[in-house]
Amino acid sequence: MATSLEIAQAARLRPIEQIAHEAGLSSDHFEPLGRAKAKLTWSGVDHVRSQSPGKLILVTAMTPTPFGEGKTTTSVGLSQGLQKIGRRAIPALREPALGPVMGAKGGACGGGYSQVLPMEDINLFFTGDFPAISAAHNLLSALLDAHIHHGNDLAIDVRQETWPRAVDMPDRALREIMVALGGTANGYPRQDGFVITPASEIMAIFGLSRTLAELKEALGRIVVGTTRARKPITARDLKADGAMTALLRDALRPNLVQTLEGGAAMVHGGPFANIAHGTCSLLAIEGALGLAEFAVTEAGFASDLGAEKFMNLVIPRLGHHPAAIVLVVTLRAIRHHGEGSLEAGITNVRKHLDHLRQYGPPVVVAVNQFGDDGAEDLAFVRNWCADQGVACAFSTGFADGGEGCRELAEAVATAADAGSAFSPIHTDGMPMEERVEAVVQKVYGGTGVTWSEAATKKLAWIRKQGYGEMPICIAKTQYNFSDQADAGLDPKDFRIHVREVRPSLGAGFVVMVAGDIMLMPGLSKTPGAHQIDVDSEGKIVGMF
Repeated sequence: MATSLEIAQAARLRPIEQIAHEAGLSSDHFEPLGRAKAKLTWSGVDHVRSQSPGKLILVTAMTPTPFGEGKTTTSVGLSQGLQKIGRRAIPALREPALGPVMGAKGGACGGGYSQVLPMEDINLFFTGDFPAISAAHNLLSALLDAHIHHGNDLAIDVRQETWPRAVDMPDRALREIMVALGGTANGYPRQDGFVITPASEIMAIFGLSRTLAELKEALGRIVVGTTRARKPITARDLKADGAMTALLRDALRPNLVQTLEGGAAMVHGGPFANIAHGTCSLLAIEGALGLAEFAVTEAGFASDLGAEKFMNLVIPRLGHHPAAIVLVVTLRAIRHHGEGSLEAGITNVRKHLDHLRQYGPPVVVAVNQFGDDGAEDLAFVRNWCADQGVACAFSTGFADGGEGCRELAEAVATAADAGSAFSPIHTDGMPMEERVEAVVQKVYGGTGVTWSEAATKKLAWIRKQGYGEMPICIAKTQYNFSDQADAGLDPKDFRIHVREVRPSLGAGFVVMVAGDIMLMPGLSKTPGAHQIDVDSEGKIVGMF
């Protein structure tokens, strides 16, 4: 079978104008960016908001192997499958970051015959949204340094940790660095560092802002440091919010592209789920909801990360809960978590299923099928799902596109049409410590939480500033339910240790950094970048 890149390059892209018009957009509702990409205009955003919203489908997964289990492929394939059965559907997906593209996981446009196109553009610089976010982040860093250099009228305490810098590239050498060397003209020498762009607070703000006014207001709330009296200093204090908004003005409008089968797709925003909230922008989801009967979106990594944050952090902002939840599993991942045994590994699926059932919407288990999956093993999973009382459907979206997702589409449509209530795990007004305890016990299956002295002090400071009941976003490993990547595949009787608390007051939540999770990943010894090249005709090769 051809590679995903070869399949994407062989596809005949339809003009984006046709995609937009068939989706119900008029010419003043979108701005073409070349032949195959467009951004909605603000009148287009207003138009989709004025429509009766469709039903939201959330795609999540069991704990993945290092290569992922196909959430994006399933999301695109499901959208195409819903179209096959006569149900209008649009996927709303995150923009890929360069880290996974150049690292181990590869691109994030789906795969095989269930992709969004143009694949190479989306996986690289696309419409310039990520560079704009990096620029806005680093403008704030530069304005902070300039203010201190020119007299520090705000009396910022330079001994305290301040706003870092950002770059959309995994580079472990930038985690902790020394800056401003070479004399007083270059600023004051100090330890600094970079976060990867998807981990920037500005990425979170970008994804959760629905208007330019909301964006500017949120950017202005970013805390960049404190005075010696521990008074917070914000981006608004530095007069940075206006210029940052200008850099992000066009990026904030959601992107319109197409699936491999020629349907509309929204791709916009891209926070990671192990260190941020892990879903596409609210504007992209609103776009899909306003243009289709079903909006299919995904939450990053497994349900303990992306889905938990979607349910408890994103939905209150969005105002729509899922009509159905799709839990993607693979025989490969089940065996991985059972150290070769399906019977042992299915425990991982059960934990995710138990977690998701707490919210109320029906769950459909989607078996992302590979060509070498045995019939007996597939029957084991189907029978297990029947015993659990959960719908199960096989998907061959990678090999067969929408046609291979008919069974899944039928199951999801049936589940979504039934209707359901929704209940979050934690609610407004709960202290942050109680929110973290609720996630640890009800989602991870842990016994409790421990707090470092630094985390406890930062919580006290946040509470003193009047933000003690803010939503929380837990940053932790994606490799198991605990906060330690090396804790084994099925850790038991564990406690989550919050070592650091990072207030993201602009984004409207507080990040609880657990275990050894880092905000700047690094490349492996043999990263995907080794395979990517450009041939003599200018065609990209080797991207997977």
